[in-house]
Amino acid sequence: MEDNIILLKLFDRMLAVYGPRKWWPAKTRFEVIVGAILTQNVSWKNVKMAISNLKAAGLLNLEAILNTDKQLIAGLIKSSRYYNQKAERLKGFCRFVKVNYGGSLSRMFKQNTINLRPELLSIKGIGKETADSILLYAGRKPTFVSDAYTKRFLCRFGLLDSNPGYDAIREYFMSRLPRDVYLYNEFHALIDHHSYGVCKAKPDCSRCRIKNVGKHSCLFYKGLSKSNRAP
Repeated sequence: MEDNIILLKLFDRMLAVYGPRKWWPAKTRFEVIVGAILTQNVSWKNVKMAISNLKAAGLLNLEAILNTDKQLIAGLIKSSRYYNQKAERLKGFCRFVKVNYGGSLSRMFKQNTINLRPELLSIKGIGKETADSILLYAGRKPTFVSDAYTKRFLCRFGLLDSNPGYDAIREYFMSRLPRDVYLYNEFHALIDHHSYGVCKAKPDCSRCRIKNVGKHSCLFYKGLSKSNRAP
């Protein structure tokens, strides 16, 4: 079976099993961006606390972050871990938008992805996953977001080698799926949901409802089945 067909079948199965994930949970594009920066190396629960603190302090906007002392911001986002670094990253992103786009996210997102993505990656502390999250979830641009869950998912299904890099995973999806914002958004969210709840580091294969898709099966599951460790 062609990889693009397998991917679409996996997507359809997960969507049927889990339903739409409705990512990213935020009221404004700026809130999405703040969440993307703060969620590095921490749970979303902790990020929500930090965002709530910023919102309560009236600091959940670009100009307010720029005009507020870094230490005050760091104190408000303490739940997100590495809060001093993340406070600087928030201010760095806001400076970038101010200098290059007059403080306008709308103007920034009018830029094409080919040019904007390298610009975002040039901001200190903004890595590939964060940049792609900003582009996809805040900018509504068709770029696929990869993470550790995505890597595990592809490797267990035998769709990529055992240790692919970020760019290889992103390219795998983007070269085999239509360039569609909804599809990329929902697919990444479904993979993360499935991997967090079922396909963990130590997976619960007995609960997995996507281990067999057509004639394609999860290789990890088949290995467990052969050793009689899973039904």
